[in-house]
Amino acid sequence: MSEQCKTCPSSEGCNQDPSQCGVEQDKSLLGAFNNVRNVIVVMSGKGGVGKSSVTALLASSLVKQGKAVGVLDADITGPSQPKAFGINKPKVMASEYGMLPPESKLGIKIMSINFFLPNEDDPVIWRGPLLAGAVNQFWGEVDWRELDYMIVDLPPGTGDVPLTVMQSLPVKGIVIVSSPQDLAFMVVKKTIKMAQKMDIPILGLVENMSYAVCPHCNEKLEIFGKSQGEKVAGETGIDFLGALPWDAPFNELLDQGNVEDYESEDMQKIVAIIVEKLP
Repeated sequence: MSEQCKTCPSSEGCNQDPSQCGVEQDKSLLGAFNNVRNVIVVMSGKGGVGKSSVTALLASSLVKQGKAVGVLDADITGPSQPKAFGINKPKVMASEYGMLPPESKLGIKIMSINFFLPNEDDPVIWRGPLLAGAVNQFWGEVDWRELDYMIVDLPPGTGDVPLTVMQSLPVKGIVIVSSPQDLAFMVVKKTIKMAQKMDIPILGLVENMSYAVCPHCNEKLEIFGKSQGEKVAGETGIDFLGALPWDAPFNELLDQGNVEDYESEDMQKIVAIIVEKLP
């Protein structure tokens, strides 16, 4: 029996949600064997600060430590994880326990709305309830099985999808991402306050694109403004996890779908702090 719905009329699998393919499934079996030990949410208040990059780096660092890792791309209208990990138009098969998530080169299980679009640049023009429903399906109707860590890449802001994830998933902790600009931190503070009001642990703040290093003289350049991560973390009562640089080689690997090839001592230190803080 191939890894697809046992009653599916297609012998090659399909590229659509099993609940929409016209094949009747026993809903009680969906996700029946899932055991996700730690759900970590990556949030930002503002787009463009590198939230998805931090998600991909966090997942890559954990899988290199021998952990079983999954990435739930909850940014339904702006999905980027398939591109980062170089997964292009996979055949999303299904078992009786749900959709089988495609895997990266190092074995990270990934689920994203982009796997179900005819073209990766096709827009998803949905209202809030549909977005939230897709996230719930990616959590409960995917055959994740055993995972040490699931990293959830949220869309920016404090709208329907972040609210759905915080209320529906067993979130162990939140990683907040910002960049050094005043505007970014002003909006990020809204995200921090949202998490605090919902009484979900914030693991800490990562300041992304904090600086760049000149390739000729090794001078540290604060090209996006003076670093404020540690100060903002202190003002909002959360921990500062560390700063990540703007790095041209990393951006190139990301565009090529080879994010797992990137090595970052800064990210390794951040991951060590996160793992230590989890209950």
